[in-house]
Amino acid sequence: MTPKLTGVDHLHVDVGSWSEAEDWYESVLNFKRVDALMGWAVKNGPLTIENPESTIHLALFESDEPISTNVVAFGASGEEFLNWKTHLENHGLKLRVTDHKQAYSMYFSDPWKNGLEITTYERDFVAGKLDA
Repeated sequence: MTPKLTGVDHLHVDVGSWSEAEDWYESVLNFKRVDALMGWAVKNGPLTIENPESTIHLALFESDEPISTNVVAFGASGEEFLNWKTHLENHGLKLRVTDHKQAYSMYFSDPWKNGLEITTYERDFVAGKLDA
């Protein structure tokens, strides 16, 4: 049986400047920064913005030479995150599991090298299971 996903968690977007992108996304789409995730907005990390309903999240990555990115990040509960890890490993996929201290993410690619990610915010649950 295939594990369940909770939806699309966020999309990665390369931008030339966080401040310019934040201004544009706010003025055009009414997206605002997610203050709780500002700790990630450091070199090589994203500035996360969201729509007013908090149902769409964009992770803005600052780059001197922005390129169109194609990473889709899905959300999952902590338990389903672990089920996905097993499921994907059983399919022979190479995974990179990262503890972001507020969340866990698992990165992998499709056969065409499109980046995929599954994220859970049940970080402590996953950490306890991975350490066991």
